[in-house]
Parts: sequence; structure tokens; C-alpha cells
Amino acid sequence: MSPHVLVLGGTTEARELAAALTARPGTRVTTSLAGRVTRPGAVAGEVRVGGFGGAEGLAGWLREQRVDAVADATHPFAERITANAATAAAATGLPLVVLRRPGWRPGPGDRWHPVPSLEAAADLLPRLGQRVLLTTGRLGLAAFAHLDSLHFVVRSVEPPEPPVPPHTRVLLARGPFTTADETALLRDHRIDVLVTKDSGGAATSAKLAAARDLALPVVVVRRPPLPDGVAAVPDVPAALRLLDAALRP
Repeated sequence: MSPHVLVLGGTTEARELAAALTARPGTRVTTSLAGRVTRPGAVAGEVRVGGFGGAEGLAGWLREQRVDAVADATHPFAERITANAATAAAATGLPLVVLRRPGWRPGPGDRWHPVPSLEAAADLLPRLGQRVLLTTGRLGLAAFAHLDSLHFVVRSVEPPEPPVPPHTRVLLARGPFTTADETALLRDHRIDVLVTKDSGGAATSAKLAAARDLALPVVVVRRPPLPDGVAAVPDVPAALRLLDAALRP
């Protein structure tokens, strides 16, 4: 019987993994998208949109669809989805491969302030600057909504969900961005502090180089830890190798 792989997607790596798996004769691939982005990129193979109903619902879907392996290639901050995937895979006895692009690392000249959460970032901001470029996505802005003395430029792919800080300008844009563009953005809006999640990858890393060039402080929200007993691979080839080993007769 042809193997069936569920890819938990929403990232560039997930699309690349689905394409590589779909190109293999006899492999069925279903990519699950959360549905938070209205115009996701094209995905090879079958696509489903929406949640499963927690870990129990996911386990039921895996059994019903006769899935043979699960590949979690969600965003590094999709903590709940990863936890549900780990629980469901364990409950069904299926192999789980977690793909996470490597996180960013500070270099010479960087003025990074690592914090464990958006709330911790908000607590730190008033001591670092008054004009903030916030690039943490459209969710979670409530953590900054009480900061009525600061001015925010919020950049996200989709319009942010309220509540948002009272002095906020929204920029809708999708990467990749260049260092020159990011430098111009920081200068044009007179930004004096940047806030970002440690998403990793090259598509949105130019803002870090621009902040370094302008000697701006950067508040970096650290990634949540993986569930106990779960390890991640850094790229698509490594994920394919693990899937090959898991699906080998």
C-alpha cells in the first residue's frame, strides 16, 4: 500500500517537503494548513484547512485517513500544534518528524535583548526606545496594547487582531525583504527599537542586519521549547531521510 504522509504546514519548508514527497511515485501527501493566512502559497498534493480538534481529534483523523507518518513543519512558534502532533503520534504509534529551520544567532555589533515571551518584550520596551518596529506577527499584539506612551509600526502579512497599542501604524507586507529596504523603513519611521520573534530563515532576517548597521537594540523573543522527547531536524533533506527510514518496509 502507498504510504500516506501528513505534513503540518504553513511554512516554506513545509511546501518544499510536500513537493519532494509528492514527486515520489506512490506517495500520498496531505498538507494541513491552519487557515490563518487568506492566500497561502501553492502546495503540492492534497490540502486540508482548519484545526483537528486538539490532539484527540488529530489522532482520530490519522487513524481514519490511514496516515503512516507525520511531519511537523509548522512555524517555530506554533507551540500548541507541535504539542498536539507529539501527543497524537504517540497515541497512534506513528513516527513523527519535526522540521525547524535554525534560529538566528547574534553576531558582532548586534545589540540583542533575548526575552522568553511577548509579555517580557513589552516590559522591556520602555527602557529601550519610544518608536518601535513590531514584527511578531498579527497575533499577540494584546501584550503591547497597554503601552500608550510608545509609537508602534506593526508589520504583518495579514491585518493584526485587536487589541493593538493606541499609537499604531500597520504595514501589510510579505518577505523576503532586503537590507536596503529594511534600513530605509527604519529610517523613514524613525524607529529606535526592533521587536521580533526568533523565526529563523533568510526571508525576514534582513531587518536584523539593518538594525545592526544602525546600532539599534533588538528585542528577540526566544522560541518555545519542543515537547519532551521530541527532537527537530534543520532542513528538508534531513526530514526526508528520517521519513524514508520510518516508512521503509
